[in-house]
Amino acid sequence: MRILVSWLRDLVPVTVSVDELAEALTAHGFEVSAVEPAPPIPDRPARGEDAVLDIEITTNRPDCLCVAGIAREVSTIYGGAITWPPVADAPAGDDALPVTIEDGALCPRYAASVAEVAIGPSPAWMAARLEAAGVRPINNLVDVTNYVMLELGHPMHAFDLERLAGGELRIRRARTGETVRTLDGVERALDRDMLVIADGARPQAVAGVMGGADSEVTDGTVRVAFESAWFDPVSVRRTSKRLALSTDASFRFERGADIDAPVRAMRRALQLLGEIGGGAARGSIVDRYPAPRDRATVVLRHHRIGQVLGVDVEPDFVPATLERLGFSVAPESVESDGGARWRVTVPPHRVDVGREIDLIEEIARHHGYERLPSTFPALIRPPAAASDALSRQRLLRRVLTAGGCSEAITYGFIEEAAALPFVDRPDELVRIANPLSEKFAVLRPSLVPGLLDALIHNRRRERRDIRLFEIGRRFTAADGETSGFAVALTGSSVPRHWSGGERPTDLFDAIGLVDRVCDAFGVTPAYEPPDERGTLVADRAAAVRATAREAAEAVQLGHVGQLAPTIAQARGLPADDAIYVAELDLAAMARAGVDRRRMAAAPLPRYPSIVRDLAMVIDAALPAATVRDTIRSVAPETLVHVREFDLYAGKGIPDDRMSLAFRLTFRAADRTLTDVEVQQAMDAIVAELKTTHGAVPR
Repeated sequence: MRILVSWLRDLVPVTVSVDELAEALTAHGFEVSAVEPAPPIPDRPARGEDAVLDIEITTNRPDCLCVAGIAREVSTIYGGAITWPPVADAPAGDDALPVTIEDGALCPRYAASVAEVAIGPSPAWMAARLEAAGVRPINNLVDVTNYVMLELGHPMHAFDLERLAGGELRIRRARTGETVRTLDGVERALDRDMLVIADGARPQAVAGVMGGADSEVTDGTVRVAFESAWFDPVSVRRTSKRLALSTDASFRFERGADIDAPVRAMRRALQLLGEIGGGAARGSIVDRYPAPRDRATVVLRHHRIGQVLGVDVEPDFVPATLERLGFSVAPESVESDGGARWRVTVPPHRVDVGREIDLIEEIARHHGYERLPSTFPALIRPPAAASDALSRQRLLRRVLTAGGCSEAITYGFIEEAAALPFVDRPDELVRIANPLSEKFAVLRPSLVPGLLDALIHNRRRERRDIRLFEIGRRFTAADGETSGFAVALTGSSVPRHWSGGERPTDLFDAIGLVDRVCDAFGVTPAYEPPDERGTLVADRAAAVRATAREAAEAVQLGHVGQLAPTIAQARGLPADDAIYVAELDLAAMARAGVDRRRMAAAPLPRYPSIVRDLAMVIDAALPAATVRDTIRSVAPETLVHVREFDLYAGKGIPDDRMSLAFRLTFRAADRTLTDVEVQQAMDAIVAELKTTHGAVPR
């Protein structure tokens, strides 16, 4: 919001410098992002230094999207009285224009008036003020409505009365098949949820958004119908988004306008029209307000202010501050502890206030945030235990960070081209109904596309060795919303050093990270040939599964492997950069893993272990994980560890066979094992491998 300081001084005396005023507004919650030189304003005597303040107004304060709203704040900060702009003494009545509200829910109040006008340019002072505020002057009539919007914060519109069929206005929902050509020249299709301002035949404006071109004011207009109304914020916001049409009016209405402002804004517009010689009212102001709304009241307790802010605020400061901001304050009976208590009536322009804490925030702003002590509140109860899902995420972060990865946080919305490779069919994608752009068209079906873009972003900034992970949600039409985590690796697997060579990241680095995570969750992973996934290189990928602890069926966890180069190249990565990714389902990990709340520390073993090596000649296509599972299936409980340590194929081994060597570790918790016990276990294992896989000892 651009505010001209000299315009502000018309409403409230501001004697401080522009820089001091900017600092004060920023300290009270209205950040002044820029102070710009002000143009000279003709016919308006200067009242000290002038400038244009570019103020950031938060979405909960639509009342400050105008000069009057900022004037209230300045009056409260410095204590000056507000001089409200003069308004025309126009009576209310029904003789000016037939107005019918057909939908009181979306438009509870509508004011209108008729004026005879002489269209021409605005006076230089008005045009200069509008330009300083960022609004282009058009003609005296349109400029008056824009001037009122900037000054009082309430949008208005003017219709050419001669172009309204039947000379009437009807506030109703659009009918099926209706269209309206808006002031920007675009023919827009309407639906039944949209509120329109219609004459006796057709829509002439989209309520709260933009007027229609068929009733636009032109140089030949002699009589106009002024509109000043209150529209439901949700309706205006929905209509604006569906039509992809945002205006200064919709920007204000969708945040919440003052339901008491329509008549006040109308009288101000008529006053300005007469002041600049642009016309005069004919008849009274029509004010349709069939169900007046009661103002909300909130009880404010003095002792509660001290509890929340941690500082003692003088009782007299509270009502004085709130009344300057437009609240009505009435004292109530003193509380049992002797503290003051007030019943505060909320003005309709403060749509952000509805609770006691909102009033305390107003007191805090004007008492001064810098005066609040930096103390922690007293703990009166222990913090709640973290949920299982949160505990798993914290564990996952610790493990992956310890594995050299950095966490990335990417958008849940991605472009369709990036998402398509990660689904089997396009209809599995969950599309956004009103995306901000094509880059945010669908919900991500996988975490990999976002990680890939983050990796490429780092790669283009001369980062070669990159390890990223992300924990988040995925979305598909079939599975809905699921939680998971993904990692993406590229570059060197170890830090470069003059004393040793470089080893590029490979599949086993990614598998190693998956193993670490599975070990932390109490999951025993198995790696199998992957399904036909176009996202991974076929001979450098694996599907990850685990056996559930309390069920016999296998649990599919996810996949790991090298990302297909075509996908990386399509996102802008050079063809020679190999990227390895892994993506696992967190819910599946939780089902297959050990409940960490039941985990207990085990003492160090008291008895020695016995290690035996076993080399078997097996089918070359047989996965090592399958052989490992077979060994575990027949081994006694004393087999505590098994891993493969050697693979040989070549001289002495048939072409379709390979020699795979395993190291088996046996240990009992209550005694020292004998060689006989271990040999019996080894014999059983060899026999099972021969029977199941046709293996031959080497």
